[in-house]
Amino acid sequence: MILADKIIELRKRNGWSQEDLAEKLNVSRQSISKWEGAQSIPDMNKIIKMSELFGVSTDVLLKDNIELEENRDSQSLALTEDSKEDVCELRSVSMDEAAAFLEVRESSSRLVSIGVMLCILSPIALILLSGMAEHGMIAMTEAMAAGAGLIGLFLLVGPAVAMFIKSGMDSDKFEYMGTELIDTQYGVDGMVRSRKDRFHGAYVKMMIIGIVMCVVSVLPIFITMTIFGDTDGGKNDIYYIYSICALLVMVALGVFLIVRASIIKDGFDMILEEGDYTRKSKIENKKNDKLTSVYWMAVTAAYLGYSFLTNDWHRSWIIWPVAGVLYGIVIVIADTLREKD
Repeated sequence: MILADKIIELRKRNGWSQEDLAEKLNVSRQSISKWEGAQSIPDMNKIIKMSELFGVSTDVLLKDNIELEENRDSQSLALTEDSKEDVCELRSVSMDEAAAFLEVRESSSRLVSIGVMLCILSPIALILLSGMAEHGMIAMTEAMAAGAGLIGLFLLVGPAVAMFIKSGMDSDKFEYMGTELIDTQYGVDGMVRSRKDRFHGAYVKMMIIGIVMCVVSVLPIFITMTIFGDTDGGKNDIYYIYSICALLVMVALGVFLIVRASIIKDGFDMILEEGDYTRKSKIENKKNDKLTSVYWMAVTAAYLGYSFLTNDWHRSWIIWPVAGVLYGIVIVIADTLREKD
């Protein structure tokens, strides 16, 4: 095993991202990337520093004929020092598996982002036709307009659901990428890192444009208010309907870009075990599986119980966003208590 692969393996054993290791060595992330891609070799001072960080001798790092497997007994994962029972066996990922997984993520990014966009756009026909019928702009009663709008809504939601199902079925066989600890074979990390670096510029642009579009999507409503003033139930109301439709279009396009960019980036992070998919994060998520199941079952029971007892269905939905915020707090508390123990 060459030095580049040993750095990758030892970094992952400790649950560090390239950024984490770069910070510990006081170098740039690009330097770590070049070392792991065998594009350059660290100087002797960095070799010595890495041997101290990883707990191995410099011979283990520098001599290709010494394999890391010979030193695994003394190389316990730092992130599992106190809970080795939570460490699952590393799952090997070949170059073909990684390439196939990235193709599925690319396909899923298109399907899911288009599906989400269609769901956001689906009410537009209903809103527009109902408003135009109410103002006598089309030869339809309000009931007819609502019916036609609902047909348009389901014609968009139906294909969206089909896209979600197709994406889920395609991704099922690679579920382990985001949940299990993986060990990439020779060349995989370099290939994925190279593709991620090439995608980075597009990712930044898509995220910026998507977020900005969501933020400025309220402008059509504000412009309408500036020109026509407050709604008074008169003929100007139709312009507010137009502005709401424009808002939905802008949000749909913005979310499309955000979702697509995020799914592709997450695919790279899963293989590289970075971002939200570090080994430490995977192990912590496994520890929280039971807590998560109990929590959401309790929330569901509370929602149904309260709703049936009070028949206050039009307000009880507030339980879900509140529960979503509280869930994050519960997980943080659980992780903190676990670290103290």
